[in-house]
Amino acid sequence: MPSFNIKDLKADFVSGFSVFLLALPLCLGIAMASNFPPIAGVFTAIVGGVLSSFLGSTRLSIKGPAAGLIVIALGAVNDLGGGDLALGYKRALAVGVIAAVIQILIALVRKAVVAEIMPPSVIHGMLAAIGVIIVSKQTHVMMGVTPHAKGPLALLVEIPNSIMNANPEIFFIGGLAIALSFLWPRIKKLAVIPSSIAVLLSAIALSFFFDLSVAHDYTFMGKSFHLGNEYLINLPSSIVSAITFPDFSDILSGTSIKYIIMFALVGSIESLLTVCAIDTIDPEKKQSDLNKDLFAVGVGNLVSALIGGLPMISEIVRSKANIDYGAKTKYSNFFHGMLLLLSIVIFPGLIQQIPLAALAALLVFTGLRLASPKEFVHVYKIGKDQFALFFITFIITLAVDLLAGVAIGIVLKVLLHMIRAKNLTGLFKLNFNEQKENETNRISIQGPFVFMHYLKAKSLLNNSFSENKKTILDLSQASIVDHTILDKLDYIKNETSDDQFQIIGLEKLNPSSSHHLAVRTL
Repeated sequence: MPSFNIKDLKADFVSGFSVFLLALPLCLGIAMASNFPPIAGVFTAIVGGVLSSFLGSTRLSIKGPAAGLIVIALGAVNDLGGGDLALGYKRALAVGVIAAVIQILIALVRKAVVAEIMPPSVIHGMLAAIGVIIVSKQTHVMMGVTPHAKGPLALLVEIPNSIMNANPEIFFIGGLAIALSFLWPRIKKLAVIPSSIAVLLSAIALSFFFDLSVAHDYTFMGKSFHLGNEYLINLPSSIVSAITFPDFSDILSGTSIKYIIMFALVGSIESLLTVCAIDTIDPEKKQSDLNKDLFAVGVGNLVSALIGGLPMISEIVRSKANIDYGAKTKYSNFFHGMLLLLSIVIFPGLIQQIPLAALAALLVFTGLRLASPKEFVHVYKIGKDQFALFFITFIITLAVDLLAGVAIGIVLKVLLHMIRAKNLTGLFKLNFNEQKENETNRISIQGPFVFMHYLKAKSLLNNSFSENKKTILDLSQASIVDHTILDKLDYIKNETSDDQFQIIGLEKLNPSSSHHLAVRTL
């Protein structure tokens, strides 16, 4: 843990408290959407805050359950249970245990950096699909309706029918929650308070006003509707009674193995990408040890799965909020976890007054941000090739699953490079020439320069930077420079001065679009 400093500690407590208020409804909602007990999401964040803070290297990231893993968790519970959700939940926990062990092993052999080469277009396509899936499922919960459809596209088609049959008072709670989520941050005087707090407080007030905890019927426009505590969060009588142990009886099945790979792969990638993103906005610009951070996440996931929690990652929304609230050290994550623990011990009755519709609205808001039309437009501007990768990954993820979407997206990217490259063997091994002079180091790339080469290129650049000489990256002899490489180089260029790092020769290649990060070819 970081050294003790009273001033930093106060800032960390304020930030940790603010993130706790943001995290509580999201943790409950993510668990609910995953077919896990609501308390499971809080368990995850408690472990992520209290335990992982002592293990991870990332100063300002917040560990906890993430909306991006809802689809995997939900699929695991449904597929492994065979109709028995309680059994599916316990078997999903077993899957989480093995996936966590894999994450720990990846960290111990120091291979976490592989996440850095993941093509951005493929990752964004996967996340956009996750957003659509979340919206398709949670919109119905927000209206108090149980849909007939199962698949995401069919659920989207059924939304108009759910609107016509919505429970008015539940829909009012959900509608107000989604409106506050969108409008609250736009009011400058109120934006300092998280919109989720406004949603939480208004939803609890409405649950008392509509008397949701007592089963009763009411009439609206000539139609009768039912209300009761089935529309509220349900917490166990004590934390101890909520602890659930994994069921390993089906762990060697093909279905379990599929979800083990998905949890380990997607969870690790999403977490590590978050760490990289947080490093870019860290006020002190400190770089994280990705292997150490994945180790912390893996250990946290192991403990979480053993007691009944969801899988965790370094979560981007709460981590960014943590920085915005003025966090200084890892203690902010620790305080956020401790406050969540205290909340379910001291105020379980109040938490049980939170309507499910409000939590669903928060998830719909998250899903809409992931699948925002701006994401589609942004990728299209980079180039039609990147949009094709994005859209195919998006469609395959919706139609099949995350693993298939990411795998096909990566394979298509490699095939696209094979078609474009002048040197096929150079796709898998970086060809370069390094010239060291008194004041400069020149690294000349020859042939393809694509996402598979980034780790080697990063190593070359870091070694050159350590010699305190000006580094010149010469791309004049490259046959193709892909979007992933350009995206990484753009970040490095922004973090260094012109006296330290210069890129030359890129103008000799033809861009696929006017975007500065578009693929360049001969």
